[in-house]
Amino acid sequence: MRKTTAPKGAQAALRAIRLLKLFTIVKPELSLTQVSVSADLNKTTAHRLLRALESESLVQRNSITGRYSLGAGLMALGVQALSSSDLRRRARPILKLLARDTGETAQLEVPVQDGMLILDEVTGRHVVTATGNIGTHWPIHATSSGKAYMAFDTNTYDQLPDALSSLTKNTISSKALMKVEIERIVKRGFSESVDELETGYSCVGIAVFDALGNIQGALSIGGPSHRMTMERRMEIGAALKKASGRLSPEY
Repeated sequence: MRKTTAPKGAQAALRAIRLLKLFTIVKPELSLTQVSVSADLNKTTAHRLLRALESESLVQRNSITGRYSLGAGLMALGVQALSSSDLRRRARPILKLLARDTGETAQLEVPVQDGMLILDEVTGRHVVTATGNIGTHWPIHATSSGKAYMAFDTNTYDQLPDALSSLTKNTISSKALMKVEIERIVKRGFSESVDELETGYSCVGIAVFDALGNIQGALSIGGPSHRMTMERRMEIGAALKKASGRLSPEY
């Protein structure tokens, strides 16, 4: 999750991109006023940017309510991005094997902003199982995948605020405590999140790298906490270690 400085003269493009990021699962539709306030832009500028995005089908306007939502053009770009992802292509068969062998849901996740995005997922065989759906965005500090990623990308850890939001009573809520957790992950080789993202849900994660040793994302396996016992998490951690090694392009 390394941040790069935007090139000069890119202000309009950055504003348009930031407008698109305002739309979330929680807030799929926004009015012009909401966009203007959230983006800290006057209504004229916000409306001009929305019209430009609408002309490319990246947003769409409800003719009855006047509210905006993400458009079909953006969905098409998302599908293209998924299809062209080399990491997703290589990880897909491994996710299938992990889900088959463990019975739990296996996911491939990558860092986006301050969270981890599910890039691909294969659901486990149990009736009661975990599912986040491709495209779901989780807080990086509360997930096994996020912890695994931070353990091998110090820049991402450095960007954490000193105080972290508590999703449950078990969520690590400070940067200092996360440092201790990361040291444990590096020694053990995989990460855990037990009732930290949501009470009753536990997962195990591991970082994945390219052939040059650059971190690319993380694999995770999760399910109901009553099945994800300490012994079971150790077994899954061992399985993930083997899977991570298989993701090298030269494997």
